[in-house]
Order: sequence, then structure tokens, then C-alpha cells
Amino acid sequence: MKRSVLTDARGVPLGVAVSGANTHDIRLLKATLDSVPIPRPQPTRHRHQHVCLDKGYDSQDVRKFLERRHYRPHVKSRGQEASQRKKNKRFKARRWVVERTHSWINRFRRLLVRWEKKSNNYLAMLQFAFAYNTLSTTEVLG
Repeated sequence: MKRSVLTDARGVPLGVAVSGANTHDIRLLKATLDSVPIPRPQPTRHRHQHVCLDKGYDSQDVRKFLERRHYRPHVKSRGQEASQRKKNKRFKARRWVVERTHSWINRFRRLLVRWEKKSNNYLAMLQFAFAYNTLSTTEVLG
């Protein structure tokens, strides 16, 4: 089972899409962006909306798709972020945010190995884990 997660800059999950493990990341991009339940603020000339992706999304079709939706794509590999970090100490790497979110999710044994037969049940458990992690990080639960 493959899960594609969209997070904000702090790692709070905004949307998720699930599919079979043999599905390429590009095929899940539209479903992931469409899964965000809150309306997106309109980008302005001075305030653009950015989306950071890994090298699996590096194609002209993806860039055009994101530009049609008024996103600015940033596609970098692990090596590029590491080299930029060495050159500029103030550079903030962004890939680790989503990796940390996946790590949070993997703490739930039920989600680490998919036992549910229906993908909707798996998606419901993912959303429950996202809600728990979001409330925990914002310290609402104490």
C-alpha cells in the first residue's frame, strides 16, 4: 500500500491519498492535492504557494499540472538539499518534514502493515492517526 501525504511546513498532514504499492507517485499527485478538505487561499502576486516534491515527481507534465493549479513546484533530490546546506548554513531543508510525518504514522502498528482489505478502512485509520498526531503536536491533548 502506498500513501501519498501532503503536509504543511511544520509537518501537519493536510491531505492523503492511498493506492496500490505498484502505483507511481505521479499518478497520486492529483488525488493527494484534491484530498485537502479545507479551501486553499488564493495565491497573490507577492504570496505564492509552493509545493516541495522529491525527484520521483520530476517531469514536465507534473510541472505544467502544478502551474495550472497555481503552485510553484520545487523538485529536489536528497543530494541537492545536502549540498545546498553545506554551502549555505541558513538553508532550510524541507524533505525531512514529510519523512518525519511518515515516521509518526509508522508508530501505529496497524498502519505499518496493512491488515485492512478495503482501502477506505485503511484511509480511515490513517486519518485517525493524523488527527491524533496533529492534536499531540499542538498540545491540545496535554
